Amino acid sequence: MHPPSPAAAAAVMDFSQNSLFGYMEDLQELTIIERPVRRSLKTPEEIERLTVDEDLSDIERAVYLLSAGQDIQGTSVIANLPFLMRQNPAETLRRVLPKVREALHVAGVEMQLTAAVSFLTILQDESVSVHTYAHSFLQVILLHLEHRDAGVSNAWLETLLSVIEVLPKDTLRHEILNPLVSKAQLSQTVQSRLVSCKILGKLTNKFDALAIKREILPLVKSLCQDVEYEVRSCMCRQLENIAQGIGTELTKSVVLPELIELSRDEGSSVRLAAFETLVNLLDIFDTDDRSQTILPVVKSFCEKSFKADESILISLSFHLGKLCHGLYGIFTPDQHLRFLEFYKKLCTLGLQQENGHNENQIPPQILEQEKKYISVRKNCAYNFPAMIVFVDPKNFHMELYSTFFCLCHDPEVPVRYTIAICFYEVSKLLNSGVYLIHKELITLLQDESLEVLDALIDHLPEILELMSTGGESSVQENKLSSLPDLVPALTAAEQRAAASLKWRTHEKLLQKYACLPQVISSDQIYYRFLQRMFTIMMTNNVLPVQKAASRTLCIFLRYNRKQEQRHEVIQKLIEQLGQGKSYWNRLRFLDTCEFIIEIFSKSFFCKYFFLPAIELTHDPVANVRMKLCYLLPKVKSTLKIPADKHLLQQLEMCVRKLLCQEKDKDVLAIVKRTVLELDRMEMSMDAFQKKFYEKDLLDQEKEREELLLLEMEQLEKEKQQNDGRPMSDKTFEKKQFVLGRDSKTPTSLPKNIPISVPGSSSATPSTSKEIKKSKLIRSQSFNNQAFHAKYGNLDKCTTSKSSTAAYTPSVSGLSKTSMISLTDDSFRMRNTNSAPSSFSSNTSLPSTSRGTGNSVDPKSSGSKDTQPRKATLKSRKSNP
Repeated sequence: MHPPSPAAAAAVMDFSQNSLFGYMEDLQELTIIERPVRRSLKTPEEIERLTVDEDLSDIERAVYLLSAGQDIQGTSVIANLPFLMRQNPAETLRRVLPKVREALHVAGVEMQLTAAVSFLTILQDESVSVHTYAHSFLQVILLHLEHRDAGVSNAWLETLLSVIEVLPKDTLRHEILNPLVSKAQLSQTVQSRLVSCKILGKLTNKFDALAIKREILPLVKSLCQDVEYEVRSCMCRQLENIAQGIGTELTKSVVLPELIELSRDEGSSVRLAAFETLVNLLDIFDTDDRSQTILPVVKSFCEKSFKADESILISLSFHLGKLCHGLYGIFTPDQHLRFLEFYKKLCTLGLQQENGHNENQIPPQILEQEKKYISVRKNCAYNFPAMIVFVDPKNFHMELYSTFFCLCHDPEVPVRYTIAICFYEVSKLLNSGVYLIHKELITLLQDESLEVLDALIDHLPEILELMSTGGESSVQENKLSSLPDLVPALTAAEQRAAASLKWRTHEKLLQKYACLPQVISSDQIYYRFLQRMFTIMMTNNVLPVQKAASRTLCIFLRYNRKQEQRHEVIQKLIEQLGQGKSYWNRLRFLDTCEFIIEIFSKSFFCKYFFLPAIELTHDPVANVRMKLCYLLPKVKSTLKIPADKHLLQQLEMCVRKLLCQEKDKDVLAIVKRTVLELDRMEMSMDAFQKKFYEKDLLDQEKEREELLLLEMEQLEKEKQQNDGRPMSDKTFEKKQFVLGRDSKTPTSLPKNIPISVPGSSSATPSTSKEIKKSKLIRSQSFNNQAFHAKYGNLDKCTTSKSSTAAYTPSVSGLSKTSMISLTDDSFRMRNTNSAPSSFSSNTSLPSTSRGTGNSVDPKSSGSKDTQPRKATLKSRKSNP
């Protein structure tokens, strides 16, 4: 080894010296940190004093701790006082409460606050009668009302105000009102007079108008003329409660003059209290009082508001909507215009001072002023619906649109957040003029703040419904063709929510997307949203988000208008989820099956998802088998006897195999409970049953709508062929959506799946033509009617239980549609190889047919030895 150089040695020496001083400082800090720890340790003598005999009863222990214990023990006893009152009220009042009174005389703040809360809890629990409570606790409460600590005084005051609600009039008069006469005098402290103001406001609800006029109003007038502005302001805010207790006549003759005088007070807080009280009492006064007395005061207050403190502007902007509504009808045109301009000025307050400087360079007082201006604009956004009523929705574009535009583009998030909350109310008020705010909807959907997006999507289905119908419920064509930016904005909003950490916003947004079949076309949903739902289900790490995407995808599938697209979605659900490599995907497939049972008819689930679902009884992962066991009762509820007898046999065989072959003890325990539940279930019959009548009707309606979708597609194709038009939209010629990857090769409906239109072969040519024409007219409006009233059918689906009955579907008296035939290899063990993303035209879906003789052999179904079912793949060379 080579010796270090002199420079290196010097550096090491300097470092060692510096480290030494650093170590000494660290040791000193550790010593300081350890001192409180050592002080907190109890000595044997202290532990002895804190030890209580375990044989003492609760009452004896409480008395002992209040007498000889420390403050923390006494506080614990007082916190436990409601429990002692419920357990033994007589002994608690006789032995414990006197000790509590003694302890409160010298108690600290924590014990006082605890006592106030405990006394209030005892009142709410009704552990004793009102008379006993007043006799035992009322004097203790009144004694501590004027505690030197403001927090303690307010706590006891809140308890007293709650006690006043239940006390009889005689007790109130003798124990509270009579002593209040002396407490409200100028010779008393300011705190005593403030307490008197709040008590007077509460007492007015307990006495009649005559008693209030004789005993309470003189004290009210005295406190309104108090020398301290805090007392005048406090009493002014209680005048609203007093006015409600004395009636309209006394309010006009006594309260209104006091409010007018207080509105001219030298103290800004008093004037503000008078203004807010006047606004809240506008409904009591008649038109003459409003126009001759109140309106001049309001005008003067508004004119002086910009010269006063910004806090007055905050209050004024908050109450402006209520004020304009209360004074509506008495404004002259000039006054109306003046108040409107005043509101517009408040909406842009502070925006003119934007200079782009760094916040660190702005003086603190300017920053505080800007925060107040933001509050003013936020309050203006809150009052915007009221201002639309003020100007009349017909005049919105001319009078308020520019203001609405400014609020939606405000640089501060709280303002945009508030206007996003109000967006639905604005849309309802505009009604047929809702098209005026289309661009603002897009702006808020594209807002950079997720808080704004979260506020907007609370009522997104209702907003989009109003946008799509133009506010008219009778409009049949409800596609948002005039708003081409909507779909890109919705997709961008979802991607922004997905990229953030706010998964609840993402979940809510996906749930609200369930309304899209009501407002945009089926093809737009298919090409722009369905693949995204699959991606979320398979890649997102948040379970609630995955479930929301799964449910929304099921709703998209429910109202998809093209059978070819529906088959591709079903096939991908089965192959990439139900037969996926990841057990997580297979769990999500079971969640999807649960949503399918909820949203679709029973026949649809049995046709496409019954066999792939019970196939998972052979899954190698215990969690998948366990989840399937929980789902089996719902799966069985989709069967109806005797049409689905072969499926019932398959289900029973799978359950028997689970009972015999299951090795995981947790899964086996669930299987045994599930078997008992399955045995208790009543099977649904083909015919309607009285006990399941409502559920049968609901399922019949769902299947009727599913059949109408088939008829609609078939009849539209025939109509287009008869008219010489292309078979479908140009989107079928340009591209075909292939779930999972891009492909220029269009996939087509499997040729071996026969689909027939009910009744088309049994009618004569002319009759058949008329029937098709009438059904086409009816089916063209189905896409709107199916989701009427916010897709109410889906909401009803959540009430369906496990034992729902079945029926024989029929539409307009026509014969039942023939189902897809069951293939021999439809019930096999899932393929463990990865499933492809696209499928060729000869790929068949696993399906079952009710009432068909092509039943599956129960001996070979679900066997692990049988060859797995495979899909024919279309080869495709990948680009280098």
